[in-house]
Amino acid sequence: MSNNSTTTHAPIPLVDLKAQQREVQEQVNASLAHIFEHTAFIGGAAVSDFEQSYANFLDTTYCIGVGNGTDALELALRAAGVGPGDEVIIPANTFVATAEAVSLTGATVVPVDVDPQYLLIDPLAVAEAVTEKTKAIIPVHLYGQTAFVEELEPIAAACGAIIIEDAAQSQGATRFGRKAGTLGQIAGTSFYPGKNLGAAGDAGAVLTNNSELAERVRLLSAHGSRVKYVHEAVGRNSRLDAVQAVVLSAKLERLAGWNELRRRAAERYGQLLAEVPGVVLPQQAEGNEDVWHLYVIQVEDRDRVLAELNEAGIGAGIHYPEPIHLTGAFAHLGYGAGSFPVAEQAADRILSLPLYPHLTEEQQQRVVQTLKRVL
Repeated sequence: MSNNSTTTHAPIPLVDLKAQQREVQEQVNASLAHIFEHTAFIGGAAVSDFEQSYANFLDTTYCIGVGNGTDALELALRAAGVGPGDEVIIPANTFVATAEAVSLTGATVVPVDVDPQYLLIDPLAVAEAVTEKTKAIIPVHLYGQTAFVEELEPIAAACGAIIIEDAAQSQGATRFGRKAGTLGQIAGTSFYPGKNLGAAGDAGAVLTNNSELAERVRLLSAHGSRVKYVHEAVGRNSRLDAVQAVVLSAKLERLAGWNELRRRAAERYGQLLAEVPGVVLPQQAEGNEDVWHLYVIQVEDRDRVLAELNEAGIGAGIHYPEPIHLTGAFAHLGYGAGSFPVAEQAADRILSLPLYPHLTEEQQQRVVQTLKRVL
């Protein structure tokens, strides 16, 4: 081989699900064999065991497994009585599913801006957006952080609104010792494969300490029926199936350890990037213990940086390139460019670097070296 040959490296993905799967494969295979032998595909012990285990993990009373995270939010909203004529406040910086869930109930989406440091829903903006129609407030625990729910509580109490957490990116995160997903009256979460706790397909759950809300969610998620062929309400078919439950149970046993590995990787990024000009690093808010679902920096000329990183085999991404009010799906809300300047500026600058439990120190060094070169 010539001394002038170029050393090539394997690409570094944004998320490495194969490494997770290798850890749980033997356990999952044994559980799946049992499921298929007994043909217990819908409901059964696998689902109820996971629901109880996840409720215990979060220190909450009820966990109701559903089909996906969007359904989880919609069912939480419907269980709380949200519907046509109501308004629901959400952050402009979130995945579209948060807004979709509101729209599916017939309620009106009311986006508000986010704070400039953490890019989480801004309580001051929420207070300004409240009207007599406000029925719910949805703080989104974005990037593995926990939103400042305690600052939203007096706002919600004053207008009679319910707080419904979007906890899809925060499985295991805490705020002042309390788990994300247990800070409001009810929460929805997603177990999409790339989440900190991910299934082998679509899955989600609703979390609450309120027995009436839990019962209502179960009813609505099963065709509005408690007893077969007796339908009390117009519901939907949104159930966590047993195949996904066994995958989630195996991963849940490892979630705390995987979250700790994410924290170490985030700390290492912070050290490696501390002196790099032009990079704004993510920060952890006082009182939070984040689980670093994503490691989101901010840079100028982001699209060029992203393209060159990807070309070099670094699986960087954007979460999310358009604030809710600027998407085509929600153009009808009537908010133009400039309506929510913090979210809009962030959308032009944010860049997610590879981060997952099995990310190695050598891989992180290569990510940073490549980023420095690109910058």
